[in-house]
Amino acid sequence: MKILVVDDEEIKRVSLVDTLSDGGYHTTAAADGAEALDLLKNERFDVVVTDLRMPQIDGMGLLKHIKNNIADTAVIMMTAYGSIPLAVQAMKQGAFTFITKPFRNETIIPLLERIRDDRRASTGTLRDKIQANLADIESIIVGDSAIIRDIRRMVELCGRNDATILLTGETGTGKDLIAQTVHDISHRRSAPFVKVNCSTFPQHLIESELFGHAKGAFTGADQPKNGKFDVAQGGTIYLDDVDDIPLEHQVKLLGVIEEKVYERVGSPMPTEADIRIIASTKKQLLAETRKGTFRSDLYYRLNVLHLNLPPLRKHPKDLPVLVDHLLGRIAKEQDYSLADDVMAFLSTHTWPGNVRELAHALERSFLTGNGDITVDLLATEAILADPAPTQTGPFKDVVMQTERELLERALMHAGGNKSAAARLLGMKFSTFRDKLARHGLF
Repeated sequence: MKILVVDDEEIKRVSLVDTLSDGGYHTTAAADGAEALDLLKNERFDVVVTDLRMPQIDGMGLLKHIKNNIADTAVIMMTAYGSIPLAVQAMKQGAFTFITKPFRNETIIPLLERIRDDRRASTGTLRDKIQANLADIESIIVGDSAIIRDIRRMVELCGRNDATILLTGETGTGKDLIAQTVHDISHRRSAPFVKVNCSTFPQHLIESELFGHAKGAFTGADQPKNGKFDVAQGGTIYLDDVDDIPLEHQVKLLGVIEEKVYERVGSPMPTEADIRIIASTKKQLLAETRKGTFRSDLYYRLNVLHLNLPPLRKHPKDLPVLVDHLLGRIAKEQDYSLADDVMAFLSTHTWPGNVRELAHALERSFLTGNGDITVDLLATEAILADPAPTQTGPFKDVVMQTERELLERALMHAGGNKSAAARLLGMKFSTFRDKLARHGLF
């Protein structure tokens, strides 16, 4: 492969050219965008590795020229941490990926190899390959709404670089699925994907669980132990509920991100971290930084690429295709049927548990109905799962308020049909009618 390295910082430019040349790449250097354009007029390069910030013609200008005039030259952007939003914009405009400075020169080689492998695997252009990836992602991240299309596009972009990702969103919105998909389409896909639920470890053990420990590091450490970061070497580590990492241990995670090394508990020897980090949270981390429960510097280092996954109530248009997709997985080869009024009923529910709640409701209804999914089967699950607002005050008042809300919800799900609403709650109609009268709902 022929590589053009463009950087106005001489030391980085020369050292990167030396590393790539030693790795067997035919490598040429340019000191700025203008010199790069002159070289591109007379010579074809497979990949241009360019700094984003340069005088006169910057990386964005160089990218625009390449995409408009050269058929299949891939562009890798080098950028400082503060310019990441611009680098993401560059990817949207056709750059293959970006890499943040400072970085070890060797870390760019897997990106070059991925470009080479993608081209060998496809007779089309790099753009064709990206479109193929998007088609694969579409079969995993299901939905027709604009917000889901944007999520799919961001996942595809995330798969083409190694930047840290922060996934936010309510329970059940698909954060685990997104993390796994990013790993599966990245150049790290043949290496481990290690999920760590940070809320499951006792606070005094989480450092050892993440980074391992040396023999004798603490009482009971009779043998050295590998941590999750050791297991994830070469691949991806997914820190679910990252906000549950205690404040005193967050600094060590920050060090891994910034220095690309970590130390086992009780050992002064650093271990190189060849790992992509994806973190997720249900909380508003920025608010947690203001409260002092989460380090602000760690927040910004995790929040390089951010995907906020929408609750299901924000994209109800996707319900029909989601139901079809989920039932295909649930039923497998078995037959199933949906009653005519099921979809209208599903649209009335707020789905506080999001797609996960929808999947569980469909699965239970499929099993209890022997494949025949009806409103009656779904409604009982929906009413019980839909939490009433938290009430405070005298016990009798709280009970009365909760009872009223259950009655109102049953009527809503039954479309105002009192007999059907009574059945949903498992009440005799006479009891249901008396309760409606007591609450003035008759």
